Amino acid sequence: MAERPVILRGARVVDPVAGLDAVRDLRLVEGRIAAVGEGIREPGDRVVDVAGLVAAPGFCDMHVHFREPGLEYKETVASGAAAAVAGGFTAVACMANTDPVNDSPSVTAHIRQLAKQAGLARVHPIAATTQGMKGERISEFGALKEAGAVAVSDDGLPVGDPAVMRRALEYSRLHDLPVIEHCETLELTGEGAMREGAYAAQIGLPGIPAASEFIAVERNIALAEITGARLHIAHLSTARSAAAVRRAKAAGIRVTAEVTPHHLILTDEAVGDYDTAAKMKPPLAAEADREALLTAIADGTADAIATDHAPHHEDEKKLCFQSAPFGIVGLETAVPLVLERLVASGIIPLAQAVRLLSTGPRRILGLPGGDLRPGSPADITLLDLEATSTINPASFRSRGRSTPFAGLSLRGQVVATWVGGREVYSQSANR
Repeated sequence: MAERPVILRGARVVDPVAGLDAVRDLRLVEGRIAAVGEGIREPGDRVVDVAGLVAAPGFCDMHVHFREPGLEYKETVASGAAAAVAGGFTAVACMANTDPVNDSPSVTAHIRQLAKQAGLARVHPIAATTQGMKGERISEFGALKEAGAVAVSDDGLPVGDPAVMRRALEYSRLHDLPVIEHCETLELTGEGAMREGAYAAQIGLPGIPAASEFIAVERNIALAEITGARLHIAHLSTARSAAAVRRAKAAGIRVTAEVTPHHLILTDEAVGDYDTAAKMKPPLAAEADREALLTAIADGTADAIATDHAPHHEDEKKLCFQSAPFGIVGLETAVPLVLERLVASGIIPLAQAVRLLSTGPRRILGLPGGDLRPGSPADITLLDLEATSTINPASFRSRGRSTPFAGLSLRGQVVATWVGGREVYSQSANR
């Protein structure tokens, strides 16, 4: 039996695609937006009063690590999807560094089936660029796309051989898939544990130079130029990388980029007294880099804000800083961080935040949605811009707990998440 149509009544609808920022009603029918207007209602509709809340096209995190298959003790597709909807994300794209690696259609299909069983966020697999993520032989992009892959990436590892990267970009054009690249020069990274600089020297940790990233960024942009392929730069972290992307866009090269909340808000000094919750790759950088990234999200150089949600077991992150793995969680902290630290502070307007969290990532991955126009999927994130909350890792739905933002009180939070016209998360039901 079909579900009754739903009216979300009285929300401030923020839709950057339609150029709309006004109080409107939304009518949801059979999983899609049926109408946007004032006072709309048909007999039999179920009315949900959302006055005072912001209704945005459902947020999409294009860079997460769900660890399943093979590393379920860190995260499963189900626990990751639960964290996603609690964080306001109606869709996510999960990286290929599972065990086995997602380099075959069977693994891609398995991840999609696990997501369907969870029935929460839409989970879109990203397949490996190279077989086994070894950087040698290109994966079968066509078969992987047919199985449901929306992009290819060896994220967690760079494709070091430029000839292999060129072939991957050429092959990706045939299948209209973006190549998402983790830009790092491993020979320069060495045994580094945090960003190279004055603070690393002060606390005695081996550093990763900024050149490790921007050399790879500039190489890959050059390869994108000669192949005409779509290149997406994951987790920009340096001023020089952002400048390279800006120049590439101005030259008409098909390059897009993302930035994470932690690189937009924190600097290398967050490592403090060897806090492994501030250990991620690329590492936190200097204040000048952070300011350059803020400019990049304000002027359109960066196309998306993505979390790089990378859960690890608590025991792993309790190791000494040098031995602990890189990576933190982000799905359940990203939206309030963006609302307070970027929107309320005046760095970007709310519509730009919605574009970076919803419209941009969907356009890069070729996914439907990212707007609230009639006919679009009824994937909606409801926000309360005035409500305050405190980040408490113990309450996370993710199996990961490592975040440098624990204990931080923020204004602005996710109230509810709707996927396909169905409420899959409600803050009031989860207190």
